[in-house]
Amino acid sequence: MVQKYQSPVRVYKYPFELVMAAYEKRFPNCPLIPMFVNSDIISECHSEDGATQVIERRCTVDVEAPRLLKRIAGVDYIYFIQKNSLDRRERTLHIEAYNESFSSRVNVYEHCCYTVHPENEDWTCFEQSASMDIKSFFGFESTAEKIAMKQYAASIKKGKEIIEYHLKQLEEEGITHMPRWVPPPVPTTPHQPPVSSAKAIPACSSRVHPSSTDVLPGSPDDKLDADYISRYLGQLTPFQESCLIRLRQWLQETHKGKIPKDEHVLRFLRSRDFNLEKAREALCQTLTWRKQHQIDFLLDTWQSPQLLQDYYTGGWHHHDKDGRPLYILRLGQMDTKGLVRTLGEETLLRHVLSINEEGLRHCQENTKIFGKPISCWTCLVDLEGLNMRHLWRPAIKALLRMIEVVGANYPETLGRLLIIRAPRVFPVLWTLVSPFIDENTRKKFLIYAGNDYQGPGGLVDYINREFIPDFLGGDSLCDVPEGGLVPKSLYRTAEELENEEVKLWNESIYKSASVLKGAPHEVLIEITDVSSVITWDFDVCKGDVIFNIYHSRRAPQPAKRDGLSTHNLACPAGNNVQLIERSWMLGQDYSMVETALTCREGESVQGSHVTRWPGFYILQWRLYSTPTCTSSSRPRVDDVLASLQVSSHKCKVMYFTEVLQSTDFRGSMSSLESSHSGFSLLSAATTSSNQSHTGSTVSR
Repeated sequence: MVQKYQSPVRVYKYPFELVMAAYEKRFPNCPLIPMFVNSDIISECHSEDGATQVIERRCTVDVEAPRLLKRIAGVDYIYFIQKNSLDRRERTLHIEAYNESFSSRVNVYEHCCYTVHPENEDWTCFEQSASMDIKSFFGFESTAEKIAMKQYAASIKKGKEIIEYHLKQLEEEGITHMPRWVPPPVPTTPHQPPVSSAKAIPACSSRVHPSSTDVLPGSPDDKLDADYISRYLGQLTPFQESCLIRLRQWLQETHKGKIPKDEHVLRFLRSRDFNLEKAREALCQTLTWRKQHQIDFLLDTWQSPQLLQDYYTGGWHHHDKDGRPLYILRLGQMDTKGLVRTLGEETLLRHVLSINEEGLRHCQENTKIFGKPISCWTCLVDLEGLNMRHLWRPAIKALLRMIEVVGANYPETLGRLLIIRAPRVFPVLWTLVSPFIDENTRKKFLIYAGNDYQGPGGLVDYINREFIPDFLGGDSLCDVPEGGLVPKSLYRTAEELENEEVKLWNESIYKSASVLKGAPHEVLIEITDVSSVITWDFDVCKGDVIFNIYHSRRAPQPAKRDGLSTHNLACPAGNNVQLIERSWMLGQDYSMVETALTCREGESVQGSHVTRWPGFYILQWRLYSTPTCTSSSRPRVDDVLASLQVSSHKCKVMYFTEVLQSTDFRGSMSSLESSHSGFSLLSAATTSSNQSHTGSTVSR
């Protein structure tokens, strides 16, 4: 398995030339790096004007590995080749390193880059990336991988310290400035033409590696620097920094213009113990969920009913000692049964989601106020008054669903949960609820019975006395509603609640569909006005699909599915529709009007098609299958893994389509781009092609 690492941008507040002088003090050996035994120059190339130089070294490294492993490998030291390409004119240094020892068993490649800070020419930026692929190592592949990653993480941590140490050495030696490179005087001899300073440098190594553009992608504005991470996200290990940067890069490639904030990405990584693949999958599901239910606009569109404002006993109240926003919930005083009977489960869920969205905003505000990263909040739950009425089954069911939704979409937002005045009935409630709470979240719970919260080790250890609510014996006036019983005259029937709940969650303009093996999902659009525009916006939630658009002059007649149909068995929910008849022939009964587009899991696709003919247009999503290998080719590992990931032969897409009449944009694509529609609010961009009259933007 290939292991990758990507560092944030680290900034030295020193000029590039001074940093280079400090860097050169590391050679031929560095006592501050015990594992770096020695280095020998094996080749050196210079341009005639002295602007560029390339030095290649063989480095001897003493890896801290078990003696048994060293004896089996038959070596005491590992040899690496390091190639340094210095450009004094552009003020850059590119460092490439790869292993010479065991190169047939292990491939290690590292790329480092020193450049001038884009906003301050007297500062220097440093970036680092690496990849490691252990093919075979005497049966100790896993052990060798762990040792290599441990050694690499240790060297990364010391890297900046060593440069700063040598910078201080230079300062003690009286060297605080190094002159910049200037071109030499141009010869003026009439019989000799001027010598160009851009003479090519011969290559010093024949081994081919990924280019620096492959290793360090993204523009400077897209990159995270170490100071930003420390200030706004907290202290992270090199491995955690790498996971954050790699997941962020993937989001930039697949969700252009739609990526979540860095602190939200970090929450998902923490909740999955920095397992990059698991965090990516969970984050994709959340982004799809937020888009489908328009959660990003919830605080602007959601107005809680007056009944909630009167009887929901919860609200925000200052902050705890760590600066976290403090939310107080007087659950014991809340009539949970009355709220469920009058408002329904969906209304309560939407209110809870709005509370979590408010919490995210409060965290951002407190991060600026207190000057340190704050990514979660504290919740104080008062259980005085809790009784068997709170254990009403529909209310417990609603609570469990809220826990499930919040846990999946707002991970690592709860910093601490203080449960006070827990009565005897609380163990019953805890037995029902605790199995649905994540283990890491349960560790954040502190439970106090009776008046234990008032003494040492109680609330005063976590909340300043001036912010402890007055109803708990504190000095702070708390305006959280006291609740009470909801009048039974306001209770509603199950049918009334069900109808309102359907209306509440049907506000989404997106539809979901399943794409099965041999059963694509198709959407029919009838066009009567030539030059109308079909627009689409869809997300691939699961699996890989191929997107097509077809045209037919006659309406398809979908065959009725009998009870034994495999399609019915595979898709009982009915969110899979096939329109193209099996007897139809491509090119005769219907034609393709769009080039087939392969869309990978997690991608967001927007586009438009200007219709040429009236008739029926069919948008189709079908399952992508890995091309079969011929006898002359062997399957690639990536293809095998991709086929295993969709072993269920089922994909899921979430889509929205809209037809814009030609009169709405006067027949020109320039007018289309400025038109106001539901699609234009959601799509990042709409492009066009003169040849196909279509446009599509794939966020990759």
